[in-house]
Amino acid sequence: MTAPAEIEIGLNAAIVAINARTPRLLAVGEDGNALDALPFGPFDPNRHRTMEMSLRHTVEAQTALELGYIEQLYTFGDRGRHKMPGDQGPHVVSVGYLALTRLDTDGDARLELSGARWRDWYGYLPWEDWRQGRPALLDRVILPALTSWAEETSASSRRSRLRLAFGLDDFPFDEEHVLERYELLYEAGLVEEAVQDGRVERCRTTVTLGRPMRHDHRRIAATALARLRSKIKYRPVIFELMPPEFTLTELQGTVEAIAGHHVHKQNFRRLVDGAELVEPTGSTQAATGGRPAALFRFRRQVLEERPAPGLKVGGRTSG
Repeated sequence: MTAPAEIEIGLNAAIVAINARTPRLLAVGEDGNALDALPFGPFDPNRHRTMEMSLRHTVEAQTALELGYIEQLYTFGDRGRHKMPGDQGPHVVSVGYLALTRLDTDGDARLELSGARWRDWYGYLPWEDWRQGRPALLDRVILPALTSWAEETSASSRRSRLRLAFGLDDFPFDEEHVLERYELLYEAGLVEEAVQDGRVERCRTTVTLGRPMRHDHRRIAATALARLRSKIKYRPVIFELMPPEFTLTELQGTVEAIAGHHVHKQNFRRLVDGAELVEPTGSTQAATGGRPAALFRFRRQVLEERPAPGLKVGGRTSG
C-alpha cells in the first residue's frame, strides 16, 4: 500500500494598502530568488493555536508589520502549484488570506529594513486596471493568444470560459472574475508560473504578462483582488484602507483603485450620501488651486443599522 503523502500547510498573506491612489501589495524577497513572494510561512500548531495567529506572527517576523483587518480567502491544494526542485518535499496546501492596512512613515521604515516592499498590485495583473481605458494588452496579446488556445480543441468549454471571463460577445467584463482570468492565462501557458510549474516548456507569448511571483502566489493575489472588489459592495472594508479623516475625492480614488475603473463623480457622491457611510468632521483640508475640501470620517453606527453597508459601484462595460 502506498504511504500517505506528507502534507504541509502554508499560510500566505495578500496585504493591501493604498498609496497615491495606487493599490499596493506587500512583497517579500529571498536571497538567490529574484521572484516576488507574498509573506508566507508554515503553520506550526505546536506554537500557535490558530492559523490566523500563526500568520500574524509570520508576517510580523518577515516584515515588521502588525496586521489589522484580516480574513481567510481560500485553500489551494493543487499538485504542482508549489513545485520544489526535483519535485521533492511535502505537498504544500496553501491557505490564502487577505489583509488590509494603512501606510505610515514609521511602518515604511521598518518594512525597508526587513527587505519587504510595496509593489503596484496591477504590476502583477495589468489587464485588471481599466482606469485609463481598456488595457491595450488585452486586444494586442491576451485575447488573440487565448482565442488560439481555445481553438486547439473541439470542446466548447475553453471558448465558453473565455467569453465569460473576459467579457466577449454579449457578455460584460465582470470586474470580479479576476481569478478566472488568471487561471485561463495559466492553463494556456501564457504566464511564467506555468513554466515554473512544468505545465509548459516555455511561455506561448514573448510578451511578459505581468510580474511573475513565486509558487502560486500570483494566483492568491488574484483571488484577493476578486474578494476585495466584491466585498466593498456589501461591507465597509474600504475604510480599512483610509486614514481616520479623508475627503470624498480621496475616498472615490481609493474605491476606483480597487475596482479598477473610474466612477462618475456625482453618482459616487449620491451613492455615498445614500449609503450614509460617512459623516463630516467639521474640518477642511487645504486644496491646491481650489477651495478647501471638507473632511469626513467613517460613520461606525451604520454597522448597527443594517446588515450590508457597502458601496455598490457600477461595473465596467466590455469596451
